[in-house]
Amino acid sequence: MKTASTALLALINAARAAPDSTLAFADCFTFTLSTGTAYRWTDVDVAIVYNGATFLASGPLVQGLKYKASVGLEVDKQQITVAARPTDLVNGAPLLVALRDGAFDGASVQRDRAFLTAPGGSVVGAVTLFKGRVSTVDQVGRTQATLTIASDLVVLDYDMPRNLFSPTCVHTLYDAGCGVPRGAYAANGTAGAGSTASAIAFPGAAAGHAQGAIVFSSGANANVRATVKSVAVGSALTLIYPLPFAPAAGDAFTVYAGCDHTQNTCGARFSNLARFRGFPYVPPPQLAY
Repeated sequence: MKTASTALLALINAARAAPDSTLAFADCFTFTLSTGTAYRWTDVDVAIVYNGATFLASGPLVQGLKYKASVGLEVDKQQITVAARPTDLVNGAPLLVALRDGAFDGASVQRDRAFLTAPGGSVVGAVTLFKGRVSTVDQVGRTQATLTIASDLVVLDYDMPRNLFSPTCVHTLYDAGCGVPRGAYAANGTAGAGSTASAIAFPGAAAGHAQGAIVFSSGANANVRATVKSVAVGSALTLIYPLPFAPAAGDAFTVYAGCDHTQNTCGARFSNLARFRGFPYVPPPQLAY
C-alpha cells in the first residue's frame, strides 16, 4: 500500500471532485551507483526539486519501470530504456560508455511520481512507484541503452554463504578485503603511434597489466575505462573490448595491475598472502571422498 501526505491527498481528492481539472505530475528517476554517487533526472521540461534533491530536466530520458502490486516473494524484473547524448556524463565519461564499462553494475534505481500544484509549479508530494537495482545491461547503442531492473527482492537469490571453498581468492582486487592499494600498482603512460581502439602501443607494458584496467585521462576517450586482455611486454596492451575511439598519439592514461586470483600471483606480484582468501589445498569435489 502506498502512503501519501495530507497535502497530496487533498490535491488528488480535489482533482477527483472536478472531472475537468488537470493533475500535473512528473516522473523522477534516481540512479545511485555502488560508489554512493546519485544521479537524478526527470521526464518533464523543468527541474523538479523534491525532498532536498534536484531532478534535472537536461539529462537523459528514462522510460519504463511500471508500478505493479502482487502477493508473494516474486522478483519483479522490468526493462527500461535510457536515451542519452554525448554530453550526458557519468564520472566524466559519456553515460552510454559508462553503462557499457560497468559503472552502473549493481546500481539502485528508484522511480518516484511527484505531483505538482500546476505544470512547472512546486511539488505537493510524491509516491514511490518502483525501487530496485540494475540486473543486466542488455544493449548499448549509439543513442540509447536497454537495461533490466530487478526489484530489491533479487537479493534473496544471492548465493550464501559469500565465502566458498575455492582454489582462487574470492576478494575483488583492490577492495577492502583484498587491501592492496590501487595507487601503488598504477603506471602512467601515453598512447604511442599506431594505437588502435583495441591495442594501445605502450613501451611500459608489463606482464602484470594483464587482466588489469586502463583509464584514459585525455583525448577522445577521456574518463573511459577498459579491461586489459593481454600484454605484449614492452610493446602494447590489448583490450577485451575496443574503445569508443582510436586513441591519438600522446593521449594520456593510467594502467593498473591485474590479478588472476591465484596464490602464486597474490604472493609474487602483490606480497599479500596474509589476505589471500582462497583454499588451493582443498581437493575438488571430484577427488574429495
